[in-house]
Amino acid sequence: MNKHGLTYTIVFTFIVCFVFVAILSVANQATAERVEQNQVIAQQRAILTAMGIRFDSDEDILGLFEEVEEIEIDDRIFYRTERNGEVVLATAFRGQGVWGPIVGVLAMDESLERTMGLEIISHEETPGLGGRITESSFREQFRDREVPEGRFKYVRDTSPDQGEFEAITGATGTTRNMERILTDAVQTFKDKWGGQQV
Repeated sequence: MNKHGLTYTIVFTFIVCFVFVAILSVANQATAERVEQNQVIAQQRAILTAMGIRFDSDEDILGLFEEVEEIEIDDRIFYRTERNGEVVLATAFRGQGVWGPIVGVLAMDESLERTMGLEIISHEETPGLGGRITESSFREQFRDREVPEGRFKYVRDTSPDQGEFEAITGATGTTRNMERILTDAVQTFKDKWGGQQV
């Protein structure tokens, strides 16, 4: 076969592509279970952290999560546990950020009047700007905070009051989206969990 001909080039390219696809497929199959387990642990870690439950290792996470009750209401999963004698609830949320979805967990007290914590699982916001939603300085604004009228509002150049959080400098779009996403998450708690005797 002529190594400079079109047929050789097409056959060679096909074989190389086939070999690489086969290798990737085998690697994907070999790691699929581990990837799935890591995703489960990442979600459980976020739920426990939002609820304010401390842990030291992945083994701790698995053990502590056995004490968390999972409750489904209208196709929405809620998590409930007790912390220091107080019932804490959590649910995952997903909302549109500036560049893609923002996925996280919001925890609230049983009265649904106070947030207990916030964790961000994944996002596509700009690193160093909107990406700062994963920093503890942003997330801690939602630790043990009242939410009057069930909605959040961001503020600039002033100390946040109850139901308010400090805007991220240089990330107005992300800040606005987080205001909407978190207000929607609180509303989901009120619509789905509110009035339930579980």
